[in-house]
Amino acid sequence: MADTDDEYVQDISDDEVEAHQVTRGAGGGSRATGQGLRGGGWEVTRTWENVVEGADGTINSTVEGLLEAGKRKRLLKDTTPLQRGIIRHLLLVLDLSTAMSEKDLRPTRYLLTLRYTTAFITEFFEQNPISQLGIIGTRDGLALTISPLSGNPNDHIANVQKLHDQEPKGQPSLQNALDMARAALFHAPTHTTREVLILFGSLISSDPGDVHITISALVKSHIAVQIIGLAAQVAICQTLANRTNPSLPLSQTYTVALNEQHYRDLFMRATTPPTTPQSTKEGNGVQSSLLMMGFPSRIVDPSPTLCACHSRPTRGGYLCSRCSSKVCSLPTQCPACGLTLILSTHLARSYHHLFPLRNWKEVSWAKASVSKQTCCFGCQMPFLDRSTNNHRRQSSGAGGQNHDRIALGMTRGQTKTPKIVPKTQSAASKDGVSESGRYECETCGRFFCIDCDVFAHEVVHNCPGCQSREGILQAQAHGALDIGEMEGLEESQNS
Repeated sequence: MADTDDEYVQDISDDEVEAHQVTRGAGGGSRATGQGLRGGGWEVTRTWENVVEGADGTINSTVEGLLEAGKRKRLLKDTTPLQRGIIRHLLLVLDLSTAMSEKDLRPTRYLLTLRYTTAFITEFFEQNPISQLGIIGTRDGLALTISPLSGNPNDHIANVQKLHDQEPKGQPSLQNALDMARAALFHAPTHTTREVLILFGSLISSDPGDVHITISALVKSHIAVQIIGLAAQVAICQTLANRTNPSLPLSQTYTVALNEQHYRDLFMRATTPPTTPQSTKEGNGVQSSLLMMGFPSRIVDPSPTLCACHSRPTRGGYLCSRCSSKVCSLPTQCPACGLTLILSTHLARSYHHLFPLRNWKEVSWAKASVSKQTCCFGCQMPFLDRSTNNHRRQSSGAGGQNHDRIALGMTRGQTKTPKIVPKTQSAASKDGVSESGRYECETCGRFFCIDCDVFAHEVVHNCPGCQSREGILQAQAHGALDIGEMEGLEESQNS
């Protein structure tokens, strides 16, 4: 057999052979090229040539610039306040078939999925403390319950860890998994969202019947399905995502992961609650209704007593504010009377999705030079002056190329030349990185570093400057807040 990687085509003409040539790689840049026996080419993109040592002989400044660009990219998202369903019922469907044994995602698709699932469970309940999560697996043409719907992340993580002792096998069944998910979400209240997130690594589905009937049943039950593919786009998955999410573009409901980091970003995107459908009429999406909740207090009994949720002897717990039944942890639903039991902090943590913290804008050197703020307001770390910062930037690039303007676009299955953004932009580059390393809150006018920017937007979801009394007074002087908002902020500070 000829020493070539071209496709084998039998009994066709030479012209047709040329039409079937496989192209490997595209784009410009510095590369080595070669020719196969029948014109098939190969290309190598030398991305390492864009990383240049600094004056100190290291690439620390280049790495710092790339890290800052990555942090800023995650923060630059839409912060428009929208109506969202903060009480969610989500079923996570894991593909446990033999296709998950592939090693295109290291170490394998299966092990990486289990690791990301554990991180997703923790992040999901951190962002949605009053929601419910369940996990379903599919293999050998069957669907099995890995962890039932509950609000306890520890139970879910323990059940996922048990999957490390098993090996992926057989073929998945998309229809059986969807039927099981629909049955689990059938009794979900109308004021909650009904969602299914599928991690699909196979290219086929072994279904016992017509899967289109199941899709129609999901649409009738108002269940939204999102899919993350690990191999390639599948036609039935595209149909499923389009029909269950008619108001959303396909890029938000069905995406194929390109690499490990892209896979994690797609996975963690599901922690944000979906927007509420525009129509709230009977039979059209989430219903607007009042929900009765209980806020119990923690008790410690002198001797162990049985809890109503697990029938296990415990000393500590929470008493239901309606029927006085004891439960182990919150949030949960009272097993006796069905009342939703939460803490006030759980409700407060869910509100940041409805009123997200606005993105902070980049500060130019012209504005930073006239400002008296020399330290980050959050961590009190001093900012670098212009001369020191310019020296670091010049030492990390060559020929006018800036280190934090380099986007290494190497992903699985594509060769892409790194994009170099010219050093002519004033305050920020296309990736949102500030030239001065400062980021300003438009409400209080305080300057922050990139680490405090990430911490404020992803963890506390509040601006330290706005929450401080000094920031409130300054915002009042600038007229950024009205009197009602001022009184509310001052009362929160006093309490």
